[in-house]
Formats: sequence, structure tokens, C-alpha cells
Amino acid sequence: MPRTTLDRKLQELQEEILLLGSLVEQTTLKTIDALRKRDTITARQIYLDDDVINGKRYAIENAIVILMATQQPLAHDLRLLIGMLEINTELERMGDYSKGIAKIIMKLGDKKVPIPIDKISRMADLTVGMLHRALGAFITEDTQRASAIPQEDDLVDQIYEEIYHELIKLMIANPEIVDLANFSLWAAHNLERMADRVTNICERTVFIATGETIETASDDDEVLLP
Repeated sequence: MPRTTLDRKLQELQEEILLLGSLVEQTTLKTIDALRKRDTITARQIYLDDDVINGKRYAIENAIVILMATQQPLAHDLRLLIGMLEINTELERMGDYSKGIAKIIMKLGDKKVPIPIDKISRMADLTVGMLHRALGAFITEDTQRASAIPQEDDLVDQIYEEIYHELIKLMIANPEIVDLANFSLWAAHNLERMADRVTNICERTVFIATGETIETASDDDEVLLP
């Protein structure tokens, strides 16, 4: 394959990842809006539409594997393909977190349950903003930006801790709401995990650009679904 053709294929893959990232961003914000409104109809559609995110992930993955197998890329091209493969997976997993929150909304229905929705919305806005800029850093291979974005995860973690302690106090005072209050906690936790995965994308960006592996956050929890 001529160099110009390979460059075009790589650019097309980057554009597909950006499209997947945009879909994840939109889905995240749509999910939190549905949580605020207790919109179970929209939540069900988000739950079903996760198949679209999954399908796009596998299509991108297949295209990357084919390019790796047929072109035997080296050096930066190989790092780019490996990095895109991992970023692609991170984005799909972020979609799973939104699917999990959509499932929570369907379980809650119109039940009276304390939801610190303003703080949860703040977490979502911060996470989506981080993701958007992380994907921009990925495209431009801006290592300085990619290294700085994970620091913002501290604020997401801080808000999550506030929600956690707030809900624990409520559950201690009102044991009868424990099960329902846990739904709110799971929703917040899923957003906290999303932000962690953004830091993983930033790590991959640094790897693509420099070949160096950095670690900015732990990744030892799985998505929480009720």
C-alpha cells in the first residue's frame, strides 16, 4: 500500500473514532437529562441504542486489525493503530456506563428517591468536557494537553465523594430508602468510572506520540449495574 493510501486509511480511522467519541458524549448527556426528568421512555431507547455504539466499536476494531495484518506497520504507525484499538475499547465501555444509568432510570421509574441530580449533572459535564478535549489531544498528539487533562479527574472524584457521603447519611437516617438510594450512588459511580477511562485515553495518546507508557489513574473497578 502506498504511503499516501496508508495515511488516508489512518485518517479515516481517526475520524471514525471521533464520531464514536461524539456519540458517547451525546449519549452521556442525554442519559443524565433522562435521569433528571425520570424519563423512562428515553432511558429505554438509550439502553437499546447501545447496540449502535457496540457495532461501531467492532467495525472500527475490524478495520484496525485488517490494516495491521495487511500492512505490517512499524514505529509510529504501529503505535497509532494499537492506541486507536485501545481508545476504541475505552469509548465502548463508556457507552456501557450510560447504558447502566439508563437501566437505573427504568428501575427507578417515578419512585420517590433522593437523587443529587445537580451534582451528578456536574460530574457528567466535567467528564464529557474531559473526553472532548482528550479526543482533540489524541488527534493532534498533544502530549502536554493529554498529560494535563487527567488532573481534572480529581474534581470528578471529589464530587463523587460528596455524593457518596451525602447518600450514606440519608440511608443511615432512613433505612427504608437504602435500596433506592443505592441507585443514585451507582449512577454517580458510573460517571466516576467514565472519567477514569478518559485518563486511559490520555495515556494512550502519550504512548502514540512518544512510545512511553504513563499511568495516571487506577482502573480496577468494573461498571456497576443494578
